[in-house]
Amino acid sequence: MREYGLIGYPLSHSFSQKYFTEKFLKEGIGNAVFHAFSIPSITDLSTVLKEHPALKGFAITIPYKKAITPFLTTQSPAVRQMGACNCVKIEGTTLLGYNTDVIGFEQSFIKRMQSHHNKALILGTGGAAAAVEYTLQKLQIDYSFVSRTANKEQNILGYGDLNADVMTVHTVIINCTPLGTYPETGDAPTIPYDAITSQHYLFDLVYNPPLTRFLQLGKAKGATIQNGYEMLVIQAEENWKIWNA
Repeated sequence: MREYGLIGYPLSHSFSQKYFTEKFLKEGIGNAVFHAFSIPSITDLSTVLKEHPALKGFAITIPYKKAITPFLTTQSPAVRQMGACNCVKIEGTTLLGYNTDVIGFEQSFIKRMQSHHNKALILGTGGAAAAVEYTLQKLQIDYSFVSRTANKEQNILGYGDLNADVMTVHTVIINCTPLGTYPETGDAPTIPYDAITSQHYLFDLVYNPPLTRFLQLGKAKGATIQNGYEMLVIQAEENWKIWNA
């Protein structure tokens, strides 16, 4: 039996497990199973690997996309640059790290991008935000991070810094936090939504619910919106290619 999986914590709802289980059935992929490994510490990875010797590869989600890197035998150039990994291929005792979030985000993001979408706010500073930063650099879109604690030396604004002038200049706003994820669907990043206009593009990496509070508030102002579902599908298929290459 070929085994694949996802590591993260908590994993109360796993897109990957549902997606791959349905994929195996739909495409007639036999002798394969996908596990959700909810581990409270990244150090528990060694136990997962020991207990599942048939594991061919696994995906990584919150909060381990950065914490996984010391466990990798080799890293793709993208992983080395951004310090975040969401896909591992296993070859014997070798763990090869990749980042397919960048592919998923770019392919989904550019479909609705317009010429005036040339400056962005990245909400959050975790592993997903690192993939978004990598992609924005590639697309030559200027950006600043936004976090609870500002750090001007690291290009990080505080939420309190987001006034109308800042919002007007930054026409792209990308939510890389878990805020608004089911079941806490009433949550949303604390940005000045009154300053959102039809010139803005709000992208939410959250996919459940499909229309988060963040996107609802943007849509009400006429902004272009996109959730994270398509991005997840793209990166899942890229993971599958890597695991079976």
